[in-house]
Amino acid sequence: MNALALAPGGVTPISGSLDVPHATAALAEADRLMTVCNSCRYCEGLCAVFPAMEMRRSFADGDLNYIANLCHACGACHVDCQFAPPHAFEVNVPRTLARVRRDSYAQAAWPAGLAPLFERHAVAAAVSVAVCVAAFLIGFVALNDPGALWRAGEGAGSFFRLMPHNAMVALFGAAFLFMIVSIGLSVRALWRGAGPERFGLADIWQATRDAATLRYLDGGGAGCHNADERPVDPRRHAHHLTFYGFMLCFAATSVATLYHYVLGREAPYPWWDLPVVLGSLGGVGLIAGPIALLRAKATRDPMLADPRPAGMEKAFLWMLALTSATGFAVLFLRATPALGVTLAVHLGVVLALFLTMPYGKFVHGFHRFAALTRYAAELRALRTGARQE
Repeated sequence: MNALALAPGGVTPISGSLDVPHATAALAEADRLMTVCNSCRYCEGLCAVFPAMEMRRSFADGDLNYIANLCHACGACHVDCQFAPPHAFEVNVPRTLARVRRDSYAQAAWPAGLAPLFERHAVAAAVSVAVCVAAFLIGFVALNDPGALWRAGEGAGSFFRLMPHNAMVALFGAAFLFMIVSIGLSVRALWRGAGPERFGLADIWQATRDAATLRYLDGGGAGCHNADERPVDPRRHAHHLTFYGFMLCFAATSVATLYHYVLGREAPYPWWDLPVVLGSLGGVGLIAGPIALLRAKATRDPMLADPRPAGMEKAFLWMLALTSATGFAVLFLRATPALGVTLAVHLGVVLALFLTMPYGKFVHGFHRFAALTRYAAELRALRTGARQE
């Protein structure tokens, strides 16, 4: 089917490339736009979306979800498009793919019954924080005594006098395992939806490089757009601060685990020790990065964004910043009588973050990495002549 249909009085866009209904209106619109774009191909050098599109003659829901997760929302294609509004074709790829991408998180969620949390993530996050913090406060008192909350932390193992180490490991280990399983099954659903595709270590490595450098957040080299048509987008640096801040905090936790089980050294550690240094550096990134992303979101051109409320994204960013801020509070107040309360608040926020991660913006990193891996595999298969139409 042709992308454009002539009609009396002018040229109008057709409904799409497939004569079958799509699961959502956003997917139907994405089908229409990809059909138009596949005829034009002016933007094929901007990012991975358009080469992936060109490998397809039609667009099933799984293909569109995959393509949407390849999109980094740089906005360059919207600025360059000759068919963008107010043209009659009304081609707005960034906005449409943002809608499809957000819907794809809920469609692939596990367990499926929790999918509505994506739309109510802000409320769920707030309730989870309140419940988890209250549970830790009550637990500290129940396991010890009311005075334990106001006892200064002095010397190795003082954290675990408030909550036994094994209990802490069991609780957070279970939450972390749930998060990994839930997100893993979500990614598997996204992958299977786009059909079978073999991949290898070379594809994973290429996807890792593309994700780590945000290769496709540069508008094909000219830069990306956020507030207006100027290719000046601070989101790349904000994403780097957030991601590498998170990884440094994860590294700090991993080193502390080795200290505890291999070296027999219990927290808290001195200011100069590796877990504290890594955690502090990561904490700075997890405050500066989310704040910068929130600012970029507040100034983003509405034409480039999903028109629905952004509570899911904002709540996740605030959760990251709150996790870091409460972590610094524990660091600064650990030798004071306020240790018990600040540690309870911090652990409650971290537990709430783990429990809500599979149903918020955190999943986009895993879905995007899977999409980048698939794209690398498709390119490799195309170059070797192994790709089947």
